[in-house]
Amino acid sequence: MSTASDPARVHSAPVAFDPAFARALPVFAPGAVWLVGAGPGDPGLLTLQAAWGLSQADVVFFDALVNDAVLNFAAPAAELAFVGKRAGCPSPKQSEINARLIDAARAGKRVLRLKGGDPYVFGRGAEEAQGLVAAGVPFRVAPGVTAGVGGLAAAGIPVTHRDVNQSVTFLTAHDASGGLSARLDWAALSAGSPVLVVYMGFRLMRVIAEKLMEAGRPASEPAAIVAQATTPRQKVVRTTLGRLAAGEDAGGLEPPVLVVVGGVVALAPVLGVGGYAAPSDEAGG
Repeated sequence: MSTASDPARVHSAPVAFDPAFARALPVFAPGAVWLVGAGPGDPGLLTLQAAWGLSQADVVFFDALVNDAVLNFAAPAAELAFVGKRAGCPSPKQSEINARLIDAARAGKRVLRLKGGDPYVFGRGAEEAQGLVAAGVPFRVAPGVTAGVGGLAAAGIPVTHRDVNQSVTFLTAHDASGGLSARLDWAALSAGSPVLVVYMGFRLMRVIAEKLMEAGRPASEPAAIVAQATTPRQKVVRTTLGRLAAGEDAGGLEPPVLVVVGGVVALAPVLGVGGYAAPSDEAGG
């Protein structure tokens, strides 16, 4: 979940695919758009289909959460177009991004829309797909490793464990305006899922924790904040719901951030040895 900082960067040669292997991969036809998941940050978590699409694309429209190293899989001649959204900064509207995808495809280019994580998990990929359908532009979705699974695994936090939970809920707390969503049923979330994974909740961590406790979750419940997951800058803070509600333990962390609440967090000291540079802090200890 790192950021691509320089939209005009020069990238290196892509991975070469064996011809026999390449024949087993889908054809990326001119005039088509691929909606591709870049995974949570580590380029090794790209799917083969994503790497193949990047090597074939004429233009790559990429988000702010795409790691620079992932862009190295693009063909040297490919145009790299940054269309990321950053809080507090001028950002392209979704309608503008949709129009650029459509225009590039209609110009006969092989268009790749690269999104952090998975395109259809809080990534507006479905909105872009709807726009392509309405415009009659052929498209393919190449799913990616979503941060709420892969990013937490890198932090030593499994989203499920049979001794802890038989369900997990993924949510984003904000609505299209960036404020707290009024459509979330906090009582149902609190009672219905032993593990909650919150995407894009950094600014709203305190109010999210307050809402969950008001709905019945105990202040002592384990929680964790995972920043910059799967990258060398990964940082994991194990804490409690009560400390989150008090506005503690988030100092020095920068988004993108995941927040997880539930008993699986207690497994991090044992399982957080998976090879990522991931210092882990025990808050309040």
